[in-house]
Amino acid sequence: MESSQLLEVVVKAADDKRAEEIIAMDVQGISLLADYFVVCHGNSEKQVGAIVDQVAEAARENGIEVGRIEGKESGKWVLVDLGDIVLHVFHAEERSFYNLEKLWADAPTVNIASMID
Repeated sequence: MESSQLLEVVVKAADDKRAEEIIAMDVQGISLLADYFVVCHGNSEKQVGAIVDQVAEAARENGIEVGRIEGKESGKWVLVDLGDIVLHVFHAEERSFYNLEKLWADAPTVNIASMID
């Protein structure tokens, strides 16, 4: 599966669990870690966990190996390694504190409007 197709799987799965302010950044050529970073947040630790679980399940259903999942125990900032995509799911308060969007401001955002309902 191409990274752009995986991006759609990730965005749709996060949206299914009502992830808020989903942003996809194209980090190809900027980072060696991945092609895309996806950043979103939930309003509770439970919702953060549900978003992570939904994305991991959708990835597996599409034959994508889910790498490491870091931070799920705390539910404040969870990082999911999906190979070409790194998903960051924050608790709302943590997202504004870390402000990854500003840190990776050189990365163009991807228009994901057609990927979500």
